[in-house]
Amino acid sequence: MSWRGSTVLVTGATGVVGSWLCQRLVAEGAELVVLVRDWDPRSELVRSGTIQQARVVQGALEDYASLERALSEHEVDAVFHLGAQAIVGVALRSPLLTFESNIRGTYNLLEACRIHRDLVRNIVVASSDKAYGDSDLLPYTEDMPLQGRHPYDVSKSCTDLLAHTYAHTYDLPVAIARCGNIYGGGDLNWSRIVPGTIRAALENRPPVLRSDGSNIRDYIYVEDVVDAYLALAERSHEAGIRGEAFNFSPESRVSVLAITRAVLKAMGREDLQPIVEGKAQAEIQDQYLDSAKARNRLGWAPNHDLAAGLDLTLPWYRAYLGSRHGR
Repeated sequence: MSWRGSTVLVTGATGVVGSWLCQRLVAEGAELVVLVRDWDPRSELVRSGTIQQARVVQGALEDYASLERALSEHEVDAVFHLGAQAIVGVALRSPLLTFESNIRGTYNLLEACRIHRDLVRNIVVASSDKAYGDSDLLPYTEDMPLQGRHPYDVSKSCTDLLAHTYAHTYDLPVAIARCGNIYGGGDLNWSRIVPGTIRAALENRPPVLRSDGSNIRDYIYVEDVVDAYLALAERSHEAGIRGEAFNFSPESRVSVLAITRAVLKAMGREDLQPIVEGKAQAEIQDQYLDSAKARNRLGWAPNHDLAAGLDLTLPWYRAYLGSRHGR
């Protein structure tokens, strides 16, 4: 599928994945429409100038009228629904705001797509490995139940189920992407382990781990996620893809403490010893994904291992934080 000439709506366009996805869509000739709630000049979407090449719809996911207007007035062909409250700690503090954004926002968007199904031909909904909740059986496979318990996890379980509902009840051309922890340049959520560790090292202080560091996770580079979303969107209307969920993972699992040390090693700052607080709340102990379905049905595979991904990530933060601190 060629994206040239397609009109594509991206929600969550100011987030790390949204920013990179938008850059790729513009590079491939798509007409870009973005839903923006808050103007953030720090976002890579703004800093890269990509937003100047997009039609901007000012609005929130919770506002159904804004979503329907975006689809109808801009005659949108494809939708990438990435918009969400994406921080576990924020969800713990403010579950209502998280549910409004992540659950109401998803059914608002899917309902608008249903109303305008004569326009919208391809839809990808970004879910998460958090949708699976706690499980004694790992890695997660797509046929496992969705049983989130904590606020953020529940919001992603619901996001996922809503997408299934619209695909199977209304034959909407929607497919679901489930990724683990995504890292790459442009992520300014410093509570996340990769950008938080990088900033700490550049500021010559030890990184702080909220958990005890033993949690096992997947870490996937942002450009591999963009490849996954595009591959899924191109075929979301097909039988065997429509209404299906796909895990995307490099299938290399590391502990929080291990990835912290990997970042420090890549930066030449192994002298900084992480401070382990062990105070994290509402966190699943171990999570990692099986990506066989994506390999077999979509032909997707990641192009970056952790070392290669960090090599591409570090220069972005050195430039960004160096300019902010006058170095």
